[in-house]
Amino acid sequence: MSEHAPEIESYLGTTLKRRFCALADTLDSRAELEAIRRNIHQNPELAFDEVRTSGLVASLLESWGFTVTRGVGGTGLVGTLKAGTGARSIGIRADMDALPIHERTGLPYASANEGRMHACGHDGHTAILLGAAKQLARTQNFNGTVHLIFQPAEEIGAGGGAERMLADGLFERFPCDAIFGLHNHPGVEQGHFLFRAGPFMAACDTVTITIRGKGGHAARPHQSVDPILVAGSLVMALQSVVSRYVDPNETAVVTIGTLHAGHAPNVIPDSARMEISVRSFSPEVRASLETRIRQLALSQAEGYGAVAEVNYVHGYPVLINSERETEFARQIAEELVGADKVVTQAARITGSEDFAYFLQQRPGCFVRLGNGANQPLLHNPGYDFNDENLTVGAAYWTRLVERYLAR
Repeated sequence: MSEHAPEIESYLGTTLKRRFCALADTLDSRAELEAIRRNIHQNPELAFDEVRTSGLVASLLESWGFTVTRGVGGTGLVGTLKAGTGARSIGIRADMDALPIHERTGLPYASANEGRMHACGHDGHTAILLGAAKQLARTQNFNGTVHLIFQPAEEIGAGGGAERMLADGLFERFPCDAIFGLHNHPGVEQGHFLFRAGPFMAACDTVTITIRGKGGHAARPHQSVDPILVAGSLVMALQSVVSRYVDPNETAVVTIGTLHAGHAPNVIPDSARMEISVRSFSPEVRASLETRIRQLALSQAEGYGAVAEVNYVHGYPVLINSERETEFARQIAEELVGADKVVTQAARITGSEDFAYFLQQRPGCFVRLGNGANQPLLHNPGYDFNDENLTVGAAYWTRLVERYLAR
């Protein structure tokens, strides 16, 4: 027998006795979490108006022993819990805002606020993090500090909740060695986890192009400069931006979401206006897209004798998961649900997320959690968060915190 055998045996004994959160540990909270989630779903609030939601979250966190700081970045809040004497800290974020969509699910807990709906699952993300909060508070099986970040206004683009919280000194006031976030993912089996190190979700820019021509009578178009004709030509020209000016090995999207002009069939209007969503995964492609879109707008208008005004707004940056934290988050998922329910290097997602701003300042990982293979897509009036994920997500966040801040 090796002279070190007693030490090894002692070490293994200690390690084997240590137990981190498992799926079964959060099952007794299922009914409560479902009630919380459906309460939030029935009372959706738009960006920076999440007064009721943040109040509910704060009340629950305080009842479980968290120190709660309200009004971070507007209606955001942070719940802090310390255990042991460890110096390390971790942040977990959930978003709280709804969308300006009229719900058509017919559910008994459907939105009671006309024209507002939790069509992206933020009600579920909030309930999941509250489930983890309750579990962490009752077991306190960690050594350090956990900051639970409940963020407002993820949906609005530039100037959203993440930027506001950072401007309000989020990481200076609540230091985090790493930060993690989660989003549900319709089209993937419920309870399956998706990970990707490096660029995972796209940058999102919004472009508004106003074409100014010369209005006139529909019967005498030669006396006018028709902005609708210019807009139609520009719509077709913009289809060449990705197909002919972006490397086929890169990913980019240019989508014209709105086009408005005129009010009567016998009148040529003075102007036309279009709004475009632009997605990309690298700074080089992002800059190239802006250059080409501006050139096309100006040249197309000039060619028809009109003038184009381009307002190009840079929105969320590319969401880039750090290698080390992504590998750690993946390991936690495999421990919790098994390797068969974990995708290690998922395909990039052309949707965008303001969690990207947090990852610009701290290492971390943004995780996707399957909401069901046949569930309605996000931002759809028929969408609903899958409540089967409530305890899965709560157990995942609990275990991740316990392992990151292991005693």
